[in-house]
Amino acid sequence: MSAVAESIEQTFISPRYLAGSGDPAWVTVPLRRACGWSTAGDPLVPRVILTSPDQLAQLRIAPDPDPAEPWWTLRHAHHGDQRAWEITFDAQTPVEIIAAVTDTLTAPAPPPTASVDPYNPLRAAGWHAPRLHDGLTSPKGMSSPDGLARVDRIVDERGRSAGWIVETSVHRLPAIWRAYADGNTPSHLVSAFFGALADTTPLIRHPHRVPSLAVTHGSTSTRQVSAESVAFALRNRTTALAQRNPASSPSAPPAPPHAPTARRAR
Repeated sequence: MSAVAESIEQTFISPRYLAGSGDPAWVTVPLRRACGWSTAGDPLVPRVILTSPDQLAQLRIAPDPDPAEPWWTLRHAHHGDQRAWEITFDAQTPVEIIAAVTDTLTAPAPPPTASVDPYNPLRAAGWHAPRLHDGLTSPKGMSSPDGLARVDRIVDERGRSAGWIVETSVHRLPAIWRAYADGNTPSHLVSAFFGALADTTPLIRHPHRVPSLAVTHGSTSTRQVSAESVAFALRNRTTALAQRNPASSPSAPPAPPHAPTARRAR
């Protein structure tokens, strides 16, 4: 019997923000193969740089030994009425959450003309106003039902929004991961980010790569799943996005860029 016809164990983790980083290729390969983003960088330097076909957007993965520094940076240049913006993600941000942002950015449909309320998907998932307020962020932040994830809106001295901070943490322990979206980030991208954050669908990880905090503070279950579904998950995802973006897809898909391996969960 062939390997792809067998079943293998996989662990389903919820809430998804405790699932650990996952494989960066989940983000980088579809951008390269399905959306026509190009690669650049020095092969001797452990980083990945992907640039959109119009040269306006860039995704950089630059591993940093400092846990307080982000690994992922998504930037978009000033264009028309849209100011330049930036989103950063720490190493342990699940790639599926980052992919929700890049998938929305590269969608062929034009972005909505009206501003979207990014809190809508959080409210729909039962998130609520945080019980504690630090005085530096807007009191209109949102906390997950389990209290392990929080979204805060940074405000300037005039009370205007200057950006968003997302943090996943366990009481009395260092933050598991943080993300930051500046105040110019289009609202539909922030909404996609928050929607993926609040999604209750479990994420799948190899049993040997399940973060300890997911076991102690989340819900995990190990099941037998088709080895074929695991082996071809990335290919199927890339194919679906290529069909969505036929004009951007390269005629001959190149080999996926080598992405750095994220550090182990703390």
